[in-house]
Amino acid sequence: MMTKLSVNINKIATLRNSRGGNVPNLLKVAHDIEDFGGQGITIHPRPDERHIRYQDARDLKNKVRTEFNIEGNPIKSFMDLVLETKPTQVTLVPDAVDAITSNAGWNTIEHQSFLQEVIQEFQRNNIRTSIFIDTDSKLIESAAKIGTDRIELYTEHFASEFGKGNKSAVKPYTEAAILAHKLGLGINAGHDLSLENIQFFKENIPNLAEVSIGHALIAESLYLGLENVVKMYLHRLK
Repeated sequence: MMTKLSVNINKIATLRNSRGGNVPNLLKVAHDIEDFGGQGITIHPRPDERHIRYQDARDLKNKVRTEFNIEGNPIKSFMDLVLETKPTQVTLVPDAVDAITSNAGWNTIEHQSFLQEVIQEFQRNNIRTSIFIDTDSKLIESAAKIGTDRIELYTEHFASEFGKGNKSAVKPYTEAAILAHKLGLGINAGHDLSLENIQFFKENIPNLAEVSIGHALIAESLYLGLENVVKMYLHRLK
């Protein structure tokens, strides 16, 4: 099964906002990613709009030609935005308002009725739903009861262990994916996946529908593109 690559463009917005103005151009980057073969665009607008702004979601709505995925904590302003823009998929993430990055999955047992309500609202509007989650089997069983279409496995622990050479860290993810598939859930994954670990992860996760990658992919693009750009400047300065 081919796993789709959805590129998270939050870091492009961070770069743009740090200087004011519109460089780099978020819509152009999204368009280019699709032209280069990316199969989805992911954004994670936070209430303080420190990277992706709510307006970016509105602007991208009619520009994204592949799958459009909006991630976030389903507070009222986020829910209103998603219902207005109607992306392909909404990924629910239990972020604190001041979180620098997502650092945990949902406790789907504790928040079962809340998540059920939110998910039904999105599904009524034909938006595919996904819940950001850890590998605990009880949480995955509860996610299935909630009625979500997919789960997104939170891969930070795998990535950090893999970086230390511990390949067995993928095992709980393999087991979680097998269980999720049995329960009829689609499987996404994301967080700290990179060129270094993505192939090994994919090979060990059955029925992996989609990965969402942002920070590493943008950093790798800088590393791999830097030489070319420096040489282009030097050529023009001769």
